[in-house]
Amino acid sequence: MSLNANAQIINNWRGPDRDGKYPETNLLKTWPDSIGPEMLWSYQGLSKGFTSAVVDNGKIYITGMEGETGYLHILSEKGQFIKKIAYGSDVFSPSGYPGSRSSPTIAGNLCYIVSGFGKLVCIDTKADKIVWSKDLFTDFDGKSIRFNFTENLLIDGKLLYVSPGGKVNNIVALDRFNGNLVWKSAGKGDLSAYCSPILINSYGRKLLVNMMSLNTIAVDAATGELVWSYPYTNQTKILPNSPIYQDNSIYIFSGYGEGSHRFKLYADTTQPTNIWTNKKVDPQIGGAVLYNGYIYASGDKNRKWFCVDWNTGEIKFESTTLDKGTVIEADGLLYIYTEKGELALVEPLAGSFKVISKFKIKLGADQHWAHLVIKNGVLYVRHGTALMAFNIKKK
Repeated sequence: MSLNANAQIINNWRGPDRDGKYPETNLLKTWPDSIGPEMLWSYQGLSKGFTSAVVDNGKIYITGMEGETGYLHILSEKGQFIKKIAYGSDVFSPSGYPGSRSSPTIAGNLCYIVSGFGKLVCIDTKADKIVWSKDLFTDFDGKSIRFNFTENLLIDGKLLYVSPGGKVNNIVALDRFNGNLVWKSAGKGDLSAYCSPILINSYGRKLLVNMMSLNTIAVDAATGELVWSYPYTNQTKILPNSPIYQDNSIYIFSGYGEGSHRFKLYADTTQPTNIWTNKKVDPQIGGAVLYNGYIYASGDKNRKWFCVDWNTGEIKFESTTLDKGTVIEADGLLYIYTEKGELALVEPLAGSFKVISKFKIKLGADQHWAHLVIKNGVLYVRHGTALMAFNIKKK
């Protein structure tokens, strides 16, 4: 169910609908084991960061941090460096994990980035200049929990949505062309919790849904009116996984042993009610994929991969074959990138899954945390300083 209202915006965090699914076809069904698919090219000049690549109109956009300055890197689809544009200070301290966090959002020649210090910028990538900027902490009374600010920005039409986490400006919608405030919502007054929001159509109403530090909330996408809230948190208040929406219900999940919930929405917008809870399946930062009635995700405290029945929350299959990590889906197969640097092609079965092929990512440095991206038959893998492009299209 696509909600992209503006055809110009063809990229998004974790796929067009932010659910980890990429609409690619005719992809390889197996890779040479221990070798992997053909690497088309690698670019090793990114410096520190955890962001994913965005591919738009023949160019690749990705961020990295040099010293204490964040840069937008622009490459050709062949991996050739075109230019880089500074967007301001990014996370060096006190997090202990230096590097850019939020992937760029591209709309035509405009690029939107928010830094770990809450600076939101709109960059004209043709003119190489910042068109407008906002400080989420000083302009919108925003607050950070622990590891500075992280959110992958969401655009719909002329609106840009972001969650500063303030008491007054908990979630705001800005005019993406000039940065002017369109509406503000106090939400429940919770802190921003590193989650990237989703847009849903629920009973004919477009809602913006985000996980804040103590509640998952939905606001009217046009006005900011609080529609409903669902209490959910964990011991750290770190909730970085975008919710998944289907069948007028929402799946939310986080690490640290808190686990997963699925809850039901109602046409009269009353308080959602729990359908099921599974404390064992607790993905931390790697996302999840809902495919053919099953949820595929890895745990945090429970460091396994799980296949969970969407209807009941029952664990149908679990495995320690792969370490925990990120997951996306394309052309009927799962692509898993583990924290140990393994890249795996996995077949999702009815109530289980099977590892088809896997190999080790050897380029780059630091943590294997960036989410995978597939575009035009190419799999993009970011490992700290390196971006790699693999040919996964059938010949």
